[in-house]
Amino acid sequence: MKTLRDPDCLLADGLNAIREQFQVPPDFAPEVEAAAQKAAQRVPSGHRDRTDMHYVTLDPGISTDLDQAFAIEPAGSDWLLHYAIADVGFFVDPGDPLDLEAWQRGTTCYLPGAKASLYPKALSEKAASLLPDGDRAATVFAVRVAPDGGTRLEGVEKALIRSRAKLAYENVRDDELPAGFAEIADRVKAAEEARGAARVDPPEQEVARDAFGHFTLQLRPQTLAEQRNATLSLATNLAVADALWQAQTGLFRVMPGASDHAIVRLRGTAKAFGLDWPADMALAEFEKRLNPSDPREAAFLMAARRGGGGASYVPFMAGEKPWHAAMAATYCHITAPLRRLADRHVIAAAMAVANGQPVPDFAADAFPLLPKVMAKAEARDNQVDRAVVDLAEAVMLSGREGERFAAVVTDLGEAGARIQLCEHPVVSRVKANGVLPGEAVTVRLTRADPVRREIVFERIA
Repeated sequence: MKTLRDPDCLLADGLNAIREQFQVPPDFAPEVEAAAQKAAQRVPSGHRDRTDMHYVTLDPGISTDLDQAFAIEPAGSDWLLHYAIADVGFFVDPGDPLDLEAWQRGTTCYLPGAKASLYPKALSEKAASLLPDGDRAATVFAVRVAPDGGTRLEGVEKALIRSRAKLAYENVRDDELPAGFAEIADRVKAAEEARGAARVDPPEQEVARDAFGHFTLQLRPQTLAEQRNATLSLATNLAVADALWQAQTGLFRVMPGASDHAIVRLRGTAKAFGLDWPADMALAEFEKRLNPSDPREAAFLMAARRGGGGASYVPFMAGEKPWHAAMAATYCHITAPLRRLADRHVIAAAMAVANGQPVPDFAADAFPLLPKVMAKAEARDNQVDRAVVDLAEAVMLSGREGERFAAVVTDLGEAGARIQLCEHPVVSRVKANGVLPGEAVTVRLTRADPVRREIVFERIA
């Protein structure tokens, strides 16, 4: 982690410029805020009372827009996961100002120390958020997890729940989590391995504020609690996707696998990194052997992520089974309705299917339209993320032009060799002939321009 000194407000000004350039949504219009305030006063009446169950949430410590809470109970040799998701549909009506604004935004867009939320704070961080300060409306998915990690949707209901604790990835203890939490994670992971899934998350460059309010740039691997928590969401998404597919409806998350050309290139990358990738082993199996905390193995995982196709959304289409290569399964998103527009509609469909009712028209009509809306929002979010990191790198290195830095080549491309600095969480490109991934190089910084969010290196050894 590197703390970024910003005496000239280059970072603060740069973040404002990023907001303007990528059209990050501004504050909500008065009529939308007013609609949120009014909706926040709604009192659940058609929800089952499940406040006696021991629900907890697990998120980054600073998060207040809490989409999910969970409770777990044994069911013979199975575990029954009660996955509660914020009931955004209770507060937002199709066609109302909140709904129309959400269609314009698509997602919550995150910037360091700030965010452009999908819904106003009166909902996203208060009334609809599953905070541990009172009863909350939720849609609860009962998911049965078998010993082999197989998942099945047992039921869906509107319920009133009460979170007992707001747990944080950074400091949660095992004894604070429900019995079965770790075992469900192990079971789901084992099922992934049996399917040949390739869901490996390498460390990511991240710009955040530290405890003192300073901006920091870091390569952040996931904590064990974060990885395990992700499997609960994964189990729920898989179970719901299977139910929707069988009902011939829904909106699915799809992702192609790496092409043959990308596999050949990645094998060269692995060889250059000194990683033993047996000739008869599939990429997915090889990735599962790697340790994201090891710099070279993490660099390979980053290269493999870039080698595959990006994920997208597709509605149900007769005769075409949607497939997510990284999951090696049919998959959907339902677990973040406070942050993703599409989830609210998929939740409505799942609720109907699980209870033998027709899918609401507002959801069915939305499925063909949502892929384009979500793709636009995700493209904006990805551009913002990259621009923020580029800005942070330029601010951190500003004034150090002429200095030399040790680096490692992580992969090659038409724009030159991609490099990772050894002593700083900086990823860049440099013109370099005759180098291979995994090779150590020395580079000189020739330009660091925070205004243009640009850093330029030249190879000197």
